Amino acid sequence: MDKKYYVTTAIDYTNDVIHIGHAYQKLLADSLARYHRLIGDKTYFLTGTDEHGQKVESSAKEKGIEPKEFVDQIAKKDKEQWDKLNVSYDRFMRTTDEDHIKFSQEFYLKAKASGDIYKAKYEGYYCEGCESFKDESELIDNKCEFHPTRDAQKIVEENYFFALSKYQKFLLDHIKKHPEFIWPDSRRNEILSFIKSGLKDFSISRQNVTWGIPVPDDPTHTIYVWFDALINYLTYGDKEDCWPADVHVLGKDNQRFHAIYWPAMLKSAGYELPKTILVHDFISLNGQKVSKSLGNVILPSELVNKFGVDGVRYYFLRYGPLTNDIDITLEKMAHIYNSDLANGLGNLVSRVARLCEKSDFMFKPKETAIYPEVSKAIEEFRFDNALKFIWDKITIIDQEINKTEPWKLDGKDLQNALQGYLNEIAEIALNLKSFLPDTANKIAKVFGDIKIKMLEPLFPRLAVGVHVTK
Repeated sequence: MDKKYYVTTAIDYTNDVIHIGHAYQKLLADSLARYHRLIGDKTYFLTGTDEHGQKVESSAKEKGIEPKEFVDQIAKKDKEQWDKLNVSYDRFMRTTDEDHIKFSQEFYLKAKASGDIYKAKYEGYYCEGCESFKDESELIDNKCEFHPTRDAQKIVEENYFFALSKYQKFLLDHIKKHPEFIWPDSRRNEILSFIKSGLKDFSISRQNVTWGIPVPDDPTHTIYVWFDALINYLTYGDKEDCWPADVHVLGKDNQRFHAIYWPAMLKSAGYELPKTILVHDFISLNGQKVSKSLGNVILPSELVNKFGVDGVRYYFLRYGPLTNDIDITLEKMAHIYNSDLANGLGNLVSRVARLCEKSDFMFKPKETAIYPEVSKAIEEFRFDNALKFIWDKITIIDQEINKTEPWKLDGKDLQNALQGYLNEIAEIALNLKSFLPDTANKIAKVFGDIKIKMLEPLFPRLAVGVHVTK
């Protein structure tokens, strides 16, 4: 029986089109999916859009259209962005999909049958930006940390609640027993600390928000958007018989929902927990949070137009906010593109291909394998280290060429030297498949025949002074 591997990303909220701040986790998950397909695992990769809730309802109203028409437009644009980045998802889940609506209602009833759902009055604060209920202690000047320009709303309404407090001991025990459950350790420690401070039951329905999935046994309420959104992983996972998820990939702003609410919900409804929750940090642009209100939003497609799809993928996977926030500028991206891709990998491939083409020898590509160091790095979620190892190999091959000076060789000595370089580059191409798939395929095309012929440059150098095409 094939080993299965199921990886997900957080689904993107459809109040507006996604931007570069959302791109990183998709690339992490895509690299995991591509790697596991490469090693022969039966792989399932889910991403999608979160389409219900108050913020979507408000955004649609501002546009003068119905919520469904609004989310149809946004979902189409989001999907186009991920396709532009070569994200190889198996399903693009929309929470307005019929199978998800049906499954969410079934899940709700299972949690209710466990005695974990009850009705009570909610009085407190709600951040429409997060679509999240907030304690007063979480607000500064009536604003949450993730939406400092938006006041939280004071709400008083009768809602259905989920008995999260019942699962406090279960969650503590599970996280302590399974250190791999939350990655990295710093995020795991944050979650443990939060749980130890005491968990409160949370509202899972809204009485005054009509754009949502109806509560199955009380259609005067709709299911709270976060409760519904989390279930998407299981809508697909249960249908494809690939649950539990091996990895949920998400940003640090979503960690409490995924590491606390979601496992408690799963336990209540009788499902296994995901194996690992991978939490990454944030991207800022020119020292500022990427935000529509600041007017600094850049779409992934705009970066692809300037740096190419693998130029963007390389930058984020090698230098992205895996365990720390990062600030990017277009100038930094251009510098890395020229130094690592144009002058590094691209120059090496051109150099060897030209030598092979001039030699007029026949070459036989050898069997290639994934470097153990790259496998280990990917399985430890250190995508940066995997790419660093590959680029160290590129540097070593360049140094070998400078030392050997093959242009001074002839006959069998030249053929053996070139065959050696070719073998090493073919291995690099295989190891790049998880990260830079288009580049890997282009290299394989250059060196995959007995007669080598150089095609166009892999990474044409960028001129100084970068402007993103809008």
